[in-house]
Amino acid sequence: MAGDPTEFAEQVLDVVERIPPGRVMAYGDVAEYLGQGGPRQVGRVMALWGGGVPWWRVIRADGSLPPSHVDGARRHYEAEGTPLRGERVDMRLARWNGG
Repeated sequence: MAGDPTEFAEQVLDVVERIPPGRVMAYGDVAEYLGQGGPRQVGRVMALWGGGVPWWRVIRADGSLPPSHVDGARRHYEAEGTPLRGERVDMRLARWNGG
């Protein structure tokens, strides 16, 4: 069991909840926006506590998702109109800077 989220985890989840439909942030983007942690720490938060937020909006910097998430995420991307390039999110068009 993961236990209660840490303060950092709560901050990560808050940012993820604010990403607009059709937009994404890379794991590292979230860390940079918060000014703490890094991509791995954000990924850990998402793995432990990300099920209740729009997890498909946080992806790898190259626009890809872990293979286990591709099918579930694709439905969300299509429903939200997220720009895609093949099997990846088009980061140039879909990246959200938090503003």
